[in-house]
Amino acid sequence: MTQPPAPPSPPETPPARRIASALIVEDHPLFCDALSITLQIVGGITSVRTTASIGECVELLREGALPDVVFLDLNLPDADGLDGLLRVKKAAGEAAILIVSSLTSPAIIAAALDYGASGYVPKHSQRHVFQAALDAIAAGRTYLPEGFVLSDHGNARPAAPTRARLESLTPQQARILSLISDGMLNKQIAHELSIAESTVKAHVTVIMRKLGVQTRTQAVLAAQAARFDSLAAR
Repeated sequence: MTQPPAPPSPPETPPARRIASALIVEDHPLFCDALSITLQIVGGITSVRTTASIGECVELLREGALPDVVFLDLNLPDADGLDGLLRVKKAAGEAAILIVSSLTSPAIIAAALDYGASGYVPKHSQRHVFQAALDAIAAGRTYLPEGFVLSDHGNARPAAPTRARLESLTPQQARILSLISDGMLNKQIAHELSIAESTVKAHVTVIMRKLGVQTRTQAVLAAQAARFDSLAAR
């Protein structure tokens, strides 16, 4: 006699994540202090470190023990669009990255999630919002701002470059692409970075291949697609 098909298995619950330590990347001291206090009060986080730039953040992540969660502002002096998030993501290992930003365009939020953020909290949110974000991350879920619908995600995604293409650039290549976007010629870039012009040319060739473009102009346009001004205008 044929046995009836077994009922479908319930969806697996993501494993709980313990959140006891945090790293705040924020260049406004007063907000940084306030966020640190909030995390200790509502999240019970016992270890909170702070830094004011992407460069310092990456250095800390490479040198010391990784935090359970990184709270990252997107508008920092040394961050170029979503490049800052990508750089932190590469160095953060298994740490969750929660964006805390005054930039609340749906396109920016969607792009940040595409590029590896575990959640997005508008700056100056009430404490209960940070509590909800921590709870979501601890449960293995993505935290979305109130009113943001995940189905809008794909509609706001920047067309180029893709996350994988951007992540394939080395730090030196990303720096060269940024200087190209600033209008510098190969000779000027070589002087700026103290390398040979032939080395710059070789890097440019590799950059264009990785981004899937044929010209420097296309490379600049691809880079600009990941910047906030382009995203906010969509």
